[in-house]
Amino acid sequence: MSDSPRPRTVLVTGSAKRLGREVALALASAGWQVAVHYRASSADAHQTVDDCRKLAGAGALVESFQADLGDEAQTRDLLPRVIERFGAVDALVNNASQFDHDSIKSFSYECLMAHARTNTGAPILLAQALHEHVCARAQGEPVRDAVVVNLLDQKLWNQNPDFLSYTLSKAALEAANTMLAIALAPQVRVVGVAPGLTLTSHLLSEEKFDSLHRLSPLGRSSTPQDVVSTVKFALDNSSITGTTLLVDGGQHLMKFDRDFSLM
Repeated sequence: MSDSPRPRTVLVTGSAKRLGREVALALASAGWQVAVHYRASSADAHQTVDDCRKLAGAGALVESFQADLGDEAQTRDLLPRVIERFGAVDALVNNASQFDHDSIKSFSYECLMAHARTNTGAPILLAQALHEHVCARAQGEPVRDAVVVNLLDQKLWNQNPDFLSYTLSKAALEAANTMLAIALAPQVRVVGVAPGLTLTSHLLSEEKFDSLHRLSPLGRSSTPQDVVSTVKFALDNSSITGTTLLVDGGQHLMKFDRDFSLM
């Protein structure tokens, strides 16, 4: 029987593509076993799994799991499915987000609730499930430091009226950061990571993105590598909980009257 420690396992929500994919790849490269969650991007998720397996090396488990985090039943079922496949889960990175535009003129209960389910409710339910899992494991094995990392947004410290429901849902998650850190201690740490403008989108040309990316006191906002390294730091530093690390080149210190995509 081997005395070597069991590889750590992390569930990364919304990790089929974009920033979540970068987090999954970096953690696989660092020796983590990765559960790649996706909602609809099946082909992208399978590609991320294949790429993670190449980085993780022989014997490391990397699997994909589909769930609509806007559905409470599917959200509650997600972590038990990951545990069944991997045996144990040590960390959760809540990266998945709904990001639809609304404003004070177009605001509705329906839009707010849709964002709140995915961006606030799902991270809390998954954190709750991780805590229950860790407490149950403590009956039979020494439990390592378990961690929840919530991806937030520098927009919370530099507010403007665009993407109203998205911003409200992320503000609620930032408040939950503190509450969860207290409620789930000492078994689970909870840390927020708030990037600035990091990746372009269909809303921005490359030229516009480059120009906006430079709008910060440090002359550039966050890169995917900056955010990934901060997530890894939060996962590894056992003294951090109940706080948020802003990774934005200082963009939260500047006043923007509109969202980047509408500037």
